[in-house]
Amino acid sequence: MSQPISVTELNRFVAAYLEKNEHLNSVQVKGEISGLKAYASGHLYFTLKDKSAQVSCVMFKGQAMRLRFKPVDGTAVVVTAKASLYDRDGKFQLYVSAMTADGIGDLYLAFEQMKKRLDEEGLFDPAHKQPIPRLPRAIGVVTSPSGAVIRDIIQVLGRRFPNFRLQLIPVQVQGEGAAASIAAAIDRFNQLGSVDVLIVGRGGGSLEDLWAFNEEVVARSVYRSKIPVISAVGHETDFTICDFVADLRAPTPSAAAELAMPVRSDEEDKIKRLENRLHHSLSRRSQLENQRLDALLSRPALSQPLKRIETQQRDLTTLVNALRMAGQAQLSRSERNFAVLSGKLDAMSPLKVLARGYAVARDAHGKSLVSTALVHPGDLVDVWLSDGRLECTVNQIRERSFS
Repeated sequence: MSQPISVTELNRFVAAYLEKNEHLNSVQVKGEISGLKAYASGHLYFTLKDKSAQVSCVMFKGQAMRLRFKPVDGTAVVVTAKASLYDRDGKFQLYVSAMTADGIGDLYLAFEQMKKRLDEEGLFDPAHKQPIPRLPRAIGVVTSPSGAVIRDIIQVLGRRFPNFRLQLIPVQVQGEGAAASIAAAIDRFNQLGSVDVLIVGRGGGSLEDLWAFNEEVVARSVYRSKIPVISAVGHETDFTICDFVADLRAPTPSAAAELAMPVRSDEEDKIKRLENRLHHSLSRRSQLENQRLDALLSRPALSQPLKRIETQQRDLTTLVNALRMAGQAQLSRSERNFAVLSGKLDAMSPLKVLARGYAVARDAHGKSLVSTALVHPGDLVDVWLSDGRLECTVNQIRERSFS
């Protein structure tokens, strides 16, 4: 009977055995991700499972950083890994060095994940889209300086508007560093402020070739651009994240040039039509105003102003004479009424009464005496006659007697 070995020795023996197996040093395994945990260190721990079994997996930071898509629970993947045993826990697991999406491809999955996340953030919101200027003073282009794209854009612009202005910031449109180059060029145009619209794009290619225009750094530079952006990436059937964020998507770079600049002859024709409409409108307005002026001039007040003044003068003379006659008649009536009233007033004058032999008696206070009851014997009274007054003393009071 052999000697017993320790658990540590057993686990190390199994781990070494697995390490020596060529087939298990680099094996491809497909399954569905479950229980994914992403640690702050950058390492990923998850379970890969199918309908009948599961296996623990670990993917260290260096390998995880190279992933194009974000692995989540439920994602079907194919991993390239080394099978081993973690001797401390006796746990069999796969050390994953690479991972691709199973079926649809990892680039397409990464595209869909990015599209969904940025859409939820509002980067595709139509309310954020800026209008493309009708007639830009200058057009900025972000593309490769050596590709067919810039030649096509220049050719189309030259045909549509011969004296166009174009500024190019050359960028790398494919491979490592391309996305950062494109984003930096968009930001630079915004700093310069020398163009009214931007065309960002490249020619056609595979999803891998166009991938720089799916990067988040490009999407965010397009979103924050104060200059309207026309995305022109690939052919008509190609779609990128840049297309969804841009203010306008063009099916091709040539179409982008057409959308950015109108045809000069068409604009000149529009100007001529507007000039004709303006000339016709002004001519018609001038005719109407001349007719109004003729109508005003034909009125007597303007055609024969002196005659109108003479008529008004005659009318004024007639009114003055009538007013004078009316005033004289009124004065005569007033004089007659005054004479009548004066006669009546004179007839009623106390002096007239006194002149006929009557007198007015007043007490010492100047109050008229209208009754014998107001005086007593010995009182002083004034008697007013027509030619003066008498100061008298009352000697005796007698009642009225007509005998």
